Amino acid sequence: MCAMAFPVPRTCPFDLPAGYAALRTERPVSRVRLPDGQLAWLVTRYEDVRRLATDPRISADRGHPNSPYTELVTAQGRAAIAAVGRSLIGLDPPEHGPRRRMLMPEFTVRRVNGLRPHIQRVVDESIAALLAGPRPAELVTALALPVTSTVICELLGVPYADRDFFLDRAAVQVRRDVPPERRRQAGGELRAYLDRLVTGKERDGGDDLLSRLAARRNAEFDHDQLVGLAMLLLIAGFESTASMIVLGVVVLLEHGGAAAVPKDPAALGLAVEELLRYLSIVDTMPRVATADIEVGGVTIPAGDGVLLSFASANHDADTFDDPAGLRLGRGSRQHVAFGYGAHQCLGQNLARAELEIVFRSLFTRVPGLRLAVPLADLPFKRDASVYGLDRLPVTW
Repeated sequence: MCAMAFPVPRTCPFDLPAGYAALRTERPVSRVRLPDGQLAWLVTRYEDVRRLATDPRISADRGHPNSPYTELVTAQGRAAIAAVGRSLIGLDPPEHGPRRRMLMPEFTVRRVNGLRPHIQRVVDESIAALLAGPRPAELVTALALPVTSTVICELLGVPYADRDFFLDRAAVQVRRDVPPERRRQAGGELRAYLDRLVTGKERDGGDDLLSRLAARRNAEFDHDQLVGLAMLLLIAGFESTASMIVLGVVVLLEHGGAAAVPKDPAALGLAVEELLRYLSIVDTMPRVATADIEVGGVTIPAGDGVLLSFASANHDADTFDDPAGLRLGRGSRQHVAFGYGAHQCLGQNLARAELEIVFRSLFTRVPGLRLAVPLADLPFKRDASVYGLDRLPVTW
């Protein structure tokens, strides 16, 4: 059987790529051909995805020659991605556990709850500026990016004055339609900036996450690994949440606007969980089999690349009733929008807090919010590793 070309773009704004449902039923573990010609295995069923996400025979090593990439990447680009991965997300046991445990206290529910007043102030200021400005307004640059970038800057200790620099470089990193050389250049510029920043933290200290890690740095992190971690947290800390904000706003507008946003905090939390499942803005996570693994009636040979489709898993009818439908009261935390297992997203509590505060505040203060252009005219990022919108024109 011929390998399917992958990735498959989304053709409808909120639907998964065409064919995922059929794959889950007919070929839950499928051979796919990536843009560079490499073959890999795409895993689409919920139970299979969760099982492999915790299987010790599945490696997260981004430096493995068969680690699957869903965009064209040069050899230099692969080396740069692997270097960032060695800070955390590309590590396997026993190296991964101690580093993750160093970071976990920074992202607990209690720590994030302590940040909520600050997040609320940032959101209120952004909405006030939005209302004072012209109409129509553009919500990506007026709300989503200012909120998420301000919060992650404060958390990491990145000067907010440098925001435009790192926003530009970070955005390039998650676009599949950007030439590999441009991605490599942007990544190099961002890494050089963070190298200087981390050097300053190591020398002068401060009251921020990077300074605290630098102060208690031991054998788990050397300087280069701390720079890689800073790059990882900076990009992950605002890009995915900003995308969830703008896509979530569009979905809520399409389902009743302000009337669809629950007033009760607990109900709003459930709605956020459903939006995370429904949208599944990060489709796949790359892995490599280190031994032969039988899954879904297929044997994945040792050394082969594997793509775990969290998006497909979140729409598996064997786990979720009417998965293609949006049910804001569903509230299931069974979803894998933040991944699963040892590499589950560290910043998920922060993301949830930002989403809850933004949705509640925006639709309370701007109840008449509406799209300024037809839904079909919105510029969805169909060629990005994190699904989202380049712009969101709104009015009220």
